[in-house]
Amino acid sequence: MTKTFAAVVLAVAAAPAVAADWAQFKGPNAAGVSDEKGLPVEWGKDKGIRWKTALPARGVSCPVVVGNRVYVTCASGKRDDQLHVLAFDATTGRELWRRQLLATGPTSCHPKSSMAAPTPVADETGVYALFASGDLAAFDADGTLRWYRSLVGDYPTITNQVGMASSPVLVGDKLIVPMDNDGESFLAAVDTRYGKNVWKAARPKGINWVTPLVREAGGVTEVLFAGPSGTTAYDAATGQQRWVYKEAPGNIPTASLADGLLYYPAGGVSAVRLGEAGVEGKPVMTSRLARPGMASPLVYGGKVFTVDGQGFVTAVEAKTGKLLYKERTKLGEASASPVAGDGKVYVTSEKGVTLVIPADKDTFDPLATNDLGEEVLGTPAISGGSLFIRTDKHLYRIGK
Repeated sequence: MTKTFAAVVLAVAAAPAVAADWAQFKGPNAAGVSDEKGLPVEWGKDKGIRWKTALPARGVSCPVVVGNRVYVTCASGKRDDQLHVLAFDATTGRELWRRQLLATGPTSCHPKSSMAAPTPVADETGVYALFASGDLAAFDADGTLRWYRSLVGDYPTITNQVGMASSPVLVGDKLIVPMDNDGESFLAAVDTRYGKNVWKAARPKGINWVTPLVREAGGVTEVLFAGPSGTTAYDAATGQQRWVYKEAPGNIPTASLADGLLYYPAGGVSAVRLGEAGVEGKPVMTSRLARPGMASPLVYGGKVFTVDGQGFVTAVEAKTGKLLYKERTKLGEASASPVAGDGKVYVTSEKGVTLVIPADKDTFDPLATNDLGEEVLGTPAISGGSLFIRTDKHLYRIGK
């Protein structure tokens, strides 16, 4: 076990994870921030790559890293109905195991998306993979199937012709499963051992691609889930609704929790203070210029960073919303959310180009522009002093 891996246990409400782990969508509590040091600055097709391994099929989900395992999902077949879960050795890139499922739900989706759109979530025992077809499976770290559920089999009206992408999260021994869609919509807590519902909270019908957040509030663990009608907080133990903030709707990008504030993307980015009973007062910060597009906003180093569909990279002060810069780059569209660590912000475009931006500068002055030359829609993971990037063809570990 490395010194980095053993360093610090993160104080989040999800399953215990060490600092080197990037166990879910956008890492610890979907913040997109890592404590790792010595992260890479420059790389390309033939430099700065520790290893590169081929993937059996396309996917737009993000890689997750726990311990020395990297988990990835893919989908293949003419109908996108062949569902794959893979585990790789984080040190060498060697494939450890591969499992395949047949989709039981509808597989229609936007051409840019995939049935492998929701990001899996993992802990030291294994991985939980949700697919846009409504198939949900749990595997142990060695690839043994622990349990499987066809959510469409349980709830036949589940449907989303564009494709689902909200990702599950772990809260202790519960897997929180978001299932907003055009049919029966709900947020459910599933027992991680047996795959049975612990609770199921009804939600309004409607397509939504937001991933839930988790926070502690007065001794209660809350699950915050944004949708078109606002952000709702649920008691993680019972599923009981605790509060609703209608001014923070969600649809595609996911909000961030930082310094007791909820930074939510709605007409730009705004921040409200959270107390034990929910939102306290009016927004303390609003920026209409920081527009995140499909990529979630990043709160890091006292700033909020966003990237939109036209390649505009924006930074504003996290406390005041004051514009620091809004630069039109040659990135083009970005679906991957910005991530950060070691004083650096990483912004990756759909073309596979990553800008490395110093977080401490108030002007736009990138350290490097790195091109992998392959499509990237999933957000990179940070672990072990490296970036893990999945493209449409390969999984990369970038770093020393």
